Amino acid sequence: MSVQIDPARDALVIVDLQNDFCPGGALGVAGGDAVVPVLNRYAARFAGTGAPVFASRDWHPAKTTHFKAYGGVWPPHCVRDTPGAELHPALALPDGTQIVSKGMDPSEDAYSCFQAETSDGMPFAAALGERGVSRLFIGGLATDYCVKSTVVDGIQAGFEMIVLADAVAAVDLTPGDGAKALEEMRAAGAQMIRLDDLE
Repeated sequence: MSVQIDPARDALVIVDLQNDFCPGGALGVAGGDAVVPVLNRYAARFAGTGAPVFASRDWHPAKTTHFKAYGGVWPPHCVRDTPGAELHPALALPDGTQIVSKGMDPSEDAYSCFQAETSDGMPFAAALGERGVSRLFIGGLATDYCVKSTVVDGIQAGFEMIVLADAVAAVDLTPGDGAKALEEMRAAGAQMIRLDDLE
């Protein structure tokens, strides 16, 4: 399958490529840093066409109910203004990339980018609408949580969703979660491509 980027309707979304989600981080994803060079190539392709690029991040307060220390399942991670919350240093975001933040409510998990906001408080869906975006290409970390949630929410909101199968990595809290998530996204209507499929 060959897919051509249409800057009038397409956007690239890079999900949570933060230090805490990469090997050695507080919630390290196996192979998480391996997707960085692939996503850099996708980002360069999108920027070259003038299509917008978004990068999401978890941006948690220091005390959050889903952290293990406060009764949840996850260790503290991506706490705002800490090194673990910073985007991976090798991630080459094009000029004009919009950063959207999620997980700022201490009582909400907020896996999906559709729960995120721009720096000026605009909801992610509104920022997409402002650019006329109707098709999202999505890669990044936590295939089984943040990527899947974003894809499912996007489809439900009427967006066409394309998953970058060579640029995602799963938490796999239970082994096999990532593979299961890919199948669930396909079943929901998402397409899967690799970099070689992109014109």
